[in-house]
Amino acid sequence: MEQHYGILSILPPIIAILLAIRTKNLLVSLFVAGYVGVLTISSWNPVLALFNYVKDFIYVQAAQSGNANSLVALLFIGSFVALLTQSGGSAALANKVVHLLDTRCKTQIAVWIGGLIVFFTDSGNSLIVGPAFQSVTDKLRVSREKLAYILDCTSSPICILVPFISWGIFIMGLMQKEFDQLKLPLVDYDVFLNVIPFQFYAIGTLLMVPLVAVTGYEFSAMCRAEKRTIETGQPFWPGAKLAGGGTDTSWINEKATPSVAVIPLIVLFGCLFGLLIWHGFPFKNIPGSVLRASLSCGYFLGSLCAIALMIRQKICNAEKCFNIFIEGTKDMMFIIIMLLLAWSLGSICKSLGTAIYIVELLHGSIPGWIIPALVFTVGAVISFTTGSSWGTFAILIPLAIPMAHHLGAPMYATIGAVLSGGLFGDHCSPISDTTLLSSMGGACDHFDHVETQLPYALTVAAASLIGYLISGIVESKFVLVISIGLMAVFTIAFGKMFGEKLQNRINL
Repeated sequence: MEQHYGILSILPPIIAILLAIRTKNLLVSLFVAGYVGVLTISSWNPVLALFNYVKDFIYVQAAQSGNANSLVALLFIGSFVALLTQSGGSAALANKVVHLLDTRCKTQIAVWIGGLIVFFTDSGNSLIVGPAFQSVTDKLRVSREKLAYILDCTSSPICILVPFISWGIFIMGLMQKEFDQLKLPLVDYDVFLNVIPFQFYAIGTLLMVPLVAVTGYEFSAMCRAEKRTIETGQPFWPGAKLAGGGTDTSWINEKATPSVAVIPLIVLFGCLFGLLIWHGFPFKNIPGSVLRASLSCGYFLGSLCAIALMIRQKICNAEKCFNIFIEGTKDMMFIIIMLLLAWSLGSICKSLGTAIYIVELLHGSIPGWIIPALVFTVGAVISFTTGSSWGTFAILIPLAIPMAHHLGAPMYATIGAVLSGGLFGDHCSPISDTTLLSSMGGACDHFDHVETQLPYALTVAAASLIGYLISGIVESKFVLVISIGLMAVFTIAFGKMFGEKLQNRINL
């Protein structure tokens, strides 16, 4: 077993989560938690710890090629979102679309379908779909919290089911290494496909969105947020700190047409898919750097297109367009700093052996049938405290596959449980990058997003846990039906006990 720092290994993520809940300030929470972790590594020398924090973690994370690419892409995304919003094109498009999406249910389903279409990127998903639907959801009185929730449910949960994008390639690589070492006659691609019906959390999360939209049952903090928006028209709570800044739209030219939003979006998607297809998508694995570069190019060309249309329709002059472009990049600084600190905290937790310590605590002689439920629980704890699904996969897959093999546990169910457990934290942890980006894409207060989403995520997790207990005894794909059925029963029951059935049609 690799080295860890004992109970001190879990101190940073605990501090991050508790401090975030207490202060409502994620930047301070992440920084303090990371600093405490580096203090441990630096033999409790406060000056050396600060130096090492900056040099060995923050700088390293910023310089890492994949992270640097993501940060640059965020700047292009920020400019595009600002132009799309302040041009008035999004509002004009909303006024046109609202006649088709005349109910809250249809609006939520439309956002959900949009998220499913953009299945190839967990981070870009929210930042593409969110701004496109934000004006529509505001118009139909769907809360920003609900918008962020739908975006989050259609980011990582859909990506983890696709074998030919970065998620699938990474997971299959981890699996094949273990199969080879154990000399098992298994092929990673075939196993991945067979594991899909055992990804209870991913599939349950995806299906909970239309279930809630169609039935109208909401509960806990989400119910309060939706009632606020339905009754007052206010998409977020007074005093909410909107992720991504929130732009001033008071000057918008009401003569803007939907084309100012539609044409740049067409250019964005055309450029993105064109570049991906040129590199072999969907038949070849697309490197992350190519995907992020394609996103950046798409957003930049979309921004240029929006500027040209704004000038042509006399919405504003070239100088004003340029100022909006620059202001959009400034709006990204908050999320960029949050991502850097979150990445640094994840790296610090790895150095401390956080995940290894958690696994070691639960290590021992256990019956094979309980392994799927156990690894799902451990994976959920690790991913929630670290905010990293891929880190959880990297730790647990090399442990879970040999355990399943030697103890006679169902292999497909065990791997599915690892993936579901890792996905749980990526989906709902307050320090997960996809959770942060969903808050940004929905222009929602990050803490409001976490507070409203967590009860729904726990509902799916409870149904998934029962599914893995059953799968440990009977490894059948039919258990997926049981898990989804339990999720539906829990959702409606919680809606009746802790919430209510909300109004669907709004009189505009």
